[in-house]
This record gives sequence, C-alpha cells and structure tokens, in this order.
Amino acid sequence: MATKKCNKKCAPQTCSQLQQHRGKFKPVLPNILKNGPASVKVKAGKPTKSVADQAKVKKIFPHTYGMPEIAFVKGANSGVSKKAINAAVVLSGGQAPGGHNVIAGLLDGFKKANSRNKLFGFLGGPSGVIECKFIEITPALMDKFRNTGGFDLIQSGRTKIETDEQLSKAKENIVNNKISAFVVVGGDDSNTNAGVIAEYLKKEGVDASVIGVPKTIDGDLKNEQIETSFGFDTATKIYAEMVGNICRDVNSARKYWHFVRLMGRSASHITLEVALKTHPNVTLIGEEVLAKKMTLAQVVDYLAKIVAARAKDGKNFGVVLVPEGLIEFIPEMKELIAALNDLLADNEEALAKLSKVSEKKEFVISKLPKKLADLMKSLPEGIASQLMLDRDPHGNVQVSLIETEKLLIEMLRARLAQLKKEGKYNGKFSAITHFFGYEGRCGVPSNFDANYTYALGYNAAVLALNKCSGYLSSVRNLVKNPKDWACGGIPLTMMMNIERRKGKEKPVIRKALVDLKGEPFKQLAKNRELWAKTESYLFPGPMQFFGPEEVTDMTTETLKYEHKKK
Repeated sequence: MATKKCNKKCAPQTCSQLQQHRGKFKPVLPNILKNGPASVKVKAGKPTKSVADQAKVKKIFPHTYGMPEIAFVKGANSGVSKKAINAAVVLSGGQAPGGHNVIAGLLDGFKKANSRNKLFGFLGGPSGVIECKFIEITPALMDKFRNTGGFDLIQSGRTKIETDEQLSKAKENIVNNKISAFVVVGGDDSNTNAGVIAEYLKKEGVDASVIGVPKTIDGDLKNEQIETSFGFDTATKIYAEMVGNICRDVNSARKYWHFVRLMGRSASHITLEVALKTHPNVTLIGEEVLAKKMTLAQVVDYLAKIVAARAKDGKNFGVVLVPEGLIEFIPEMKELIAALNDLLADNEEALAKLSKVSEKKEFVISKLPKKLADLMKSLPEGIASQLMLDRDPHGNVQVSLIETEKLLIEMLRARLAQLKKEGKYNGKFSAITHFFGYEGRCGVPSNFDANYTYALGYNAAVLALNKCSGYLSSVRNLVKNPKDWACGGIPLTMMMNIERRKGKEKPVIRKALVDLKGEPFKQLAKNRELWAKTESYLFPGPMQFFGPEEVTDMTTETLKYEHKKK
C-alpha cells in the first residue's frame, strides 16, 4: 500500500511502571472466539427493521436495510483463512478508554485467521480515509499500546464522510489499496456514518466489509444488543474516584457545597452511574427534568429546599452532581436556545455594531417573546453572555461551554437570600465548582474495558472476515465472566431513525437516554431523600488493576441493576 509520508511518532518514549505491568495483561476472550475465526460460524436470525421511520430508513438504505441479527456459534469455517486480506481501522469522534485494545483485538483476530493478513490504521480520524494517510499496525508496534488509554496510536477526528465527493474519495482509497475490511470505531454519529459508507460501497459494487464498534464514554449508544459502549466503565470509575474524594473532603471540612458537572451532553448516564457509586446529596438527571417539564426556577427551588433543610440540621455542606447537558433538558431553556440560534443568525449585522455585552443583551431581549425575554433577564450576566457570544461554526449556541453549575449556584444564592428574608433559611452557603470531563476520556482502561474492547475488536474481525458488511460488533451478557460473553453483530440500520439536522431529514442512530422506568434510575429515586439528609457517601477510591476479582473486574452499577431481573 502506498501512503503519504507520515512523520508521526507512533510509540511513547517512556513507560510508567503501571504501563509496563498493564502491557503484560492478557485480555480474556469469550469462549466462542478463543480458537480463532476459523472455528466460528455465522448463525443468522430474523430480518430486522429500524427502531422508527421504517419506510424512510429503508428508502435511504436499500442495500443494507432489513439484514438479520447475527450470532456466532462453534463450527468449522476454513474459508475465512484461505486468502490474505488488507484490513483498515479508523478511530472517530472523542477518545474513550480501550480504543487501543479494539485495534489489538482486530489485529490478533485477522492474524489468527491468516498470518499474512495486514491491518492498517487511518491517521487522524475519517479525514485520514479521505486523504489516504495511514500506517501499518504491526504486532511489534501494537505491543507498545496494548491495555493503554488514549487514541494516540493513530489519533482520531470528527470529520464525517457523507458528501458524494467524500464518499467517492473514500471508495477510491479503499479500492486502490485493496482494503477488504474497513472498521469504524465511534459513537452514534460515527456508526451512522459507517452505515452510510457500507450502503454506498454495496451500491457501488465494492466487495469490502464495513463494521462498526460501539464507543462513547457518555453511555448513550446502547440497546438490548449493545449493553454498553466501551469506555463508560473506565470513565465513570475515574469520575467516581474524584467525586468520592470530594465527598470525603466535604464530610471532613463540613463547610462547602461542591457542585460537580459531569460529561454527558445528550444523556445523563454518567451522572447516574457516578451517583450510584458515591451517593451524593443531590443528583440532577436531565431526562427527569424534561419528563417533569421543570423550569429553571423549579430546579433552583428543588436545590434550595435541600440546602435549607440541611442547614436547619447544622449542615452547611453537601455534594451536587449536574449533567453537562442539563440546560438542554429544561424545556424553557431549550426553547430559548432555539430562539437565540435563529435570532442571532438573522440579526448578525445589527449585533456586530454593538460593542457592549449589555447592549447586545438589551437588543436580544427586545426581539424575544415576553416569556423568553423574562427568562433571559433572569439569567446571570455571565451565562447570558455565553448564550449570546459563544457560537459554533454553524452559528449555534455552544451549550457544552455553558457552565451550568455556576448558573445554578448564582441563582441558588439569590433564592437562598430571598428565603433568608422570609425567615425560612438561616444557614451559610459557600460553593465550589468542578467539571470532570476530559479527565476520564483517556484513562488506562479498567479490566472490564480492557477485556470488552479486545473482544469487540476480535469480534469485528470475525464479522469482517465473514463479509458481514453494515454491522455493529456486539458482545453481550456482560455481567457474566468474559469467557461466557455472547458474540455476534447487529445491523447498523436496525438502530436508526430519522431526525432533522440543519433543516434536513437525516438517518441517525437513536441516542439512548436514561430510562426513568429502568432499575438504575429507580435505585437513585428510592434513595435520594436519604442521601439528601444524611452523609451516606461512598468512597470508591482509585480503579484497581491487581487484586481480588470482585474488586478488579467489577462492572458498572448501571449494568448490575439493568441485569438484576434477567
């Protein structure tokens, strides 16, 4: 394969003692895979359909829609070993612990089938596919990255391969370099893109399998077949350690309220999992706020009641967990953001002539409907400024940059002052803020994630070798011992629905939100009053790699409760 020159350093220059020992860790393969791809046969289930909008999704994916679910069963399958192939992998989207083990699983799976098989890694994400930038991932190179965090072996990116020009270029590079298997490691958007590429190649008559691997620490790429996305386990253990440390500090100093914003813009899975691990005094779940149609003022009132009740008991301290995307779950705030997106775009020239933030705020308020204008007036100056000034390349408000925890603190402080005047509160309120996000994305993968990602990669290799294009690698029964995990694949179109993006209807893999009727949320709901009043804090401590299996191999509380009744 010919490639553009790459000056990238492909291996770390030094290794910590932990990394040296983690390099020796041998992931446990599910029994169905342990004898290699040639010992695995494909068992096809019934035809599938998309989760919604079946007619529209089928029209967009005529060549890949309706494919059956696939389960792997034991059986001789020597055909996968006869011909040597070129395979390629690309990492897409944000980092997640375990990405390197996915690549290791892919490499080992392909090499087990035929030692002459080669695996290449496109550099810098999907843009590397378009620009034909890649390296060969050899066993010697891979050994330097096994069981490590990060995506630094080949890096990642957020480019989408979706225009006719991009798809044509990707096809050209796949065909010219004789790539028979193309694996996309990513979240819901990236795997939607994988489905688009699989459909395009089939339409064009290209004999190359496109396989997706479910990745995102947010935990919102999940369903019955994908029990969790990789990285969620490790990231939540990292966040839980830090939140647990804060809980211990709170219980020691007893004079501050700590507000912790946790990553997860579109769903509150991370916040819920960390809450179940640490038992904070307050946990806000965006999906619950939306279901109850709570206003921002009602959210603040809810917080104020808990703060006042604890103050009455002489407890002017506590811990509050806030999901990153809370604001978008508050109906009136979502409405305000949508109105601002249009208003700021339509009045760009007029706003550019105003130099002061206060002038811009007055102008914006004058253009908003009264209900939204009143809401805008109630917001602290800093938050109002963020809503008006921070824009993404498409002209939309960058909600992820809004410091929700600071917004809540400022409004809560004002509400407590009002309660104090009314004689309903006589405590002291001192707040400290935290945002835990990037700290969890590249951590050393937990034993669970190290095993899971390796199995996902190996499983993806088996899917590709069996020419199962348009499938997502699926490894299930995750609360069992890894050797008992079930393997197979599910059609990417099965998870899709139609959403409106930038004024156009587009197929997307549906995000999984926190299920308010599910066991994990029920566990929170059952205990939240007790946790609000008392110091029921748990202190998970650092993630353990060595020691008793019940400590090193524990899975998430979410998985434990979701499988409770199964």
